[in-house]
Amino acid sequence: METESHTTGRLLSPRGLLLDFGGVVFLTAKRAGGVTDWVRSVLARLDLLGLAPDEDQVAASFVSGLAALKHWKHAASRRPEPRELSHREIVADFLASDLEAPLRAALAADADEVLRLQTSMLSDHTLRPGVRELLDSADRLGIGVGIVSNAHSGESHRALLRRHGLQERFAVQVYSDEVGIRKPHPGILVLGAEALGIPIQQCWYVGDTLDRDVVAGRRAGAGAVLVTRSQHTDSPPFAVTADADLVCEDPRGVVAALDATVAAETEHRHEVPAGPGPAPASDPRSEHAGPRPVTASLRRRAAVFLDHGGVISGSSRDEVGRAAFAQRVADRLSSSAEPVSAEQIATAIERALGEYAELKARNRRLHEASGAPNAEVDPRMFWDDLVGAGLPPRMRAVLRAECVGLAQEWGRAKSRRVLRPGIRELALMCRDEGVPVVVVSNTASGRAVRAECRGHGLDDVIAAYICSDEVGVRKPDPRILQEAITLAHADPAQSWFVGDRPQNDALVARRCGIAHRVLVLGGTANRTDAEAALDAGDATAVVADTADLPDLYRRTRAVTFAGAIT
Repeated sequence: METESHTTGRLLSPRGLLLDFGGVVFLTAKRAGGVTDWVRSVLARLDLLGLAPDEDQVAASFVSGLAALKHWKHAASRRPEPRELSHREIVADFLASDLEAPLRAALAADADEVLRLQTSMLSDHTLRPGVRELLDSADRLGIGVGIVSNAHSGESHRALLRRHGLQERFAVQVYSDEVGIRKPHPGILVLGAEALGIPIQQCWYVGDTLDRDVVAGRRAGAGAVLVTRSQHTDSPPFAVTADADLVCEDPRGVVAALDATVAAETEHRHEVPAGPGPAPASDPRSEHAGPRPVTASLRRRAAVFLDHGGVISGSSRDEVGRAAFAQRVADRLSSSAEPVSAEQIATAIERALGEYAELKARNRRLHEASGAPNAEVDPRMFWDDLVGAGLPPRMRAVLRAECVGLAQEWGRAKSRRVLRPGIRELALMCRDEGVPVVVVSNTASGRAVRAECRGHGLDDVIAAYICSDEVGVRKPDPRILQEAITLAHADPAQSWFVGDRPQNDALVARRCGIAHRVLVLGGTANRTDAEAALDAGDATAVVADTADLPDLYRRTRAVTFAGAIT
């Protein structure tokens, strides 16, 4: 391996620069007491479920899970094209593996937040010397810059960059938890280069590890592979034969290398012929294995399951929000060579929504005909395959890399939402009685649903969320509600489901044996369809407005409900 004191004359100046996150942009150091703070923060989020977990037991399971996960990462680095674990797999199969089924299911349902807290609380992050200078040099030289990183929580990395004022300095951010593959899979680097609109052969990749970063750079065919030394550089988990072109003590060495290569090429920039490069693999994530058998130490109890759209919140189409979102996406995708207008993006989204509806209907028909899972269309398919159809490859690569964040932004931009009356009163009654309230929602973005509920001030009354984009199936597939029943340790015979769609909400509740199946009007349900569901026995009650729910709940908690139209 060359060190930064050696000549860089053989390096070709790049058109693109791909940076690892940890070890390049930031250095991490374990925080004293971080595990304790993390466990307590996680458990505080579960208070409303009434599971009363033992803190020491959870901490022991988390610590064991982290150790096992470290071994899994090392093993994955030996594979030619490793996939990334989903958030739910990391939490359910590693961190919470020793815990009882309801607690394990509850933690898996909140996996995004568990891992966001892990990333932010276990380690301190310090911006490395020279990072800003490197970004300034890239701007001055017209070099596109992106991040390509293995991550448990790309969301927390984006937040950290925002806090340091660096979010807008990167044309794209590619995180393994969002794209489903991890270094040393070459496809994740190729995706970053595609999003920059630059062949990988004309990009430098800068990392800090040999087994992941250097190997990934070599497999992808990067123009040069550089290392900024960190605590991980000199201690790979196994012998690595791949070698870096240059090893620097910190990003200031990369700045010096850029200056040296540019100075050596004052006559013209050497162009490296573009090759096809390895293609990013399709998402190979496996389905969640499902909850473990419930242990006898927890007593089943009543729970209230609420749909989100049409029950918790009412919505109306937000043309201003949609237009502003389309403009933001157009700004993100456009370049001087490949401009795209907000109108084109808006048209592409509307077309994709129509195709999305057709896919949902097809999956529903397959489910009803054969019992196959009523599969959700994941963000990658929606933003890359549907919205991106017809767009240039570079733009599609950006959509593929940013799909999870785009789904969240779109989920909040497309509609104006207001909290429906009676919902908070109902949830407060449940909280005071020790009855957990769990949101069960068909949605393109569980993150957006959580953000909307936080905006409604419901953080202190909603115990958990089960969202179709996170579990992979949609109502009326019973798998989605069964997971909610497991995490709440609910007795269906004592529980409620409140929804607004007879063929989704009432049907899934009946399939899972929920005793009180309530449809509310004022959302998507009309009275004729709701009454038909009541007559068919799918629903047990119909209310004209959510404001009527608290009174209905009081009455049905006191007596056995026989079913009526209120």
